[in-house]
Amino acid sequence: MKIYILTDLEGVAMVSRFSQTREEGPQKETAMGLLTQELNAAVDGILDVDSDAEIVVWDGHGTGGIDVLEFHPKAKLIARGPIRPPYYLDATYDALFFLGQHAMAGTPNAPLSHTYSSLSIEYYKLNGKEIGEFGCRAALAGTFDVPTVFISGDDKAVAEAKQLIPNIYGVETKQGLGQELALHLSPQRSRELIRETAADACRNITDIAPFKIDPPYTFEVRVLEGKSIDGYLKPGAEKVDARTVRWYTNDLCALSI
Repeated sequence: MKIYILTDLEGVAMVSRFSQTREEGPQKETAMGLLTQELNAAVDGILDVDSDAEIVVWDGHGTGGIDVLEFHPKAKLIARGPIRPPYYLDATYDALFFLGQHAMAGTPNAPLSHTYSSLSIEYYKLNGKEIGEFGCRAALAGTFDVPTVFISGDDKAVAEAKQLIPNIYGVETKQGLGQELALHLSPQRSRELIRETAADACRNITDIAPFKIDPPYTFEVRVLEGKSIDGYLKPGAEKVDARTVRWYTNDLCALSI
C-alpha cells in the first residue's frame, strides 16, 4: 500500500487562532507539535492495516507545520520548499489523506477558514463553482485515479469534504464556533480517532471512487479588497476586473491549486 498524506495546521485539535499558525514562536511551535502527533497517529493507523505501507507526507502549511524532530520514523516527508502541482503525487499512490484541514474562505463559523491565503484570497472558482483547498487537491488526485479517502479537521472542513465525497472517512477534531473560536476534542482523543479512522479508510480504499472534475477547466481567482492581481497576470491569464483573474486549460496541474 502506498499512501500520500497532505497536512495543514489550521484543522488540528487545540488550534484556532491565527497567531498559532502564522507567527513564528512558542504558540506556533506548540501547534506544530500537535499536528505532528496527529500525523503520527494517522501513520500508525495505516501501519495497523499494512505494516509495510509506504507513506509519503507533504507539509502543506505555508510556513511549515511539521516538527521534524518528532516526525514518524516509518514515513517520509516532503518538507516545505519550492513545489508545484501535482506535488509529487502520481498514479502510483493508492490513496490521498488530508490531515489538519480547514474549510474554504467564507464558510460561516469555520475556524481559520481560507482558500490558500487568508491574507489575500477572497475565493477560487473552478468551472464556475467556489472550491477550497480540499476540493482542488482531491480533484488533482482524481486526474491520476487516486481516491481521496480520509480527512481530519474542523466540522466545517469535514462537511465540505463530504459534499464532494460522501463516503470519505472523516474525523472532526473540533466544532467551529467562529473564525478564531472552536470547541475542541482533547489532543489524546483526536489522535485516537484519527488512528482508528485512518485504519478504517485503508481497509475500504476500493469503496471510494476518485473525485473527478472533467476538463476543460475555467479557473478564477478573486483577491481581497486592496490586494493586487499583478502577480497573477502571467502568460495565459485573463484580467476580468481589478480583483479577478481567470485561466482556461485542460490540465489541472497547470493551475496554482
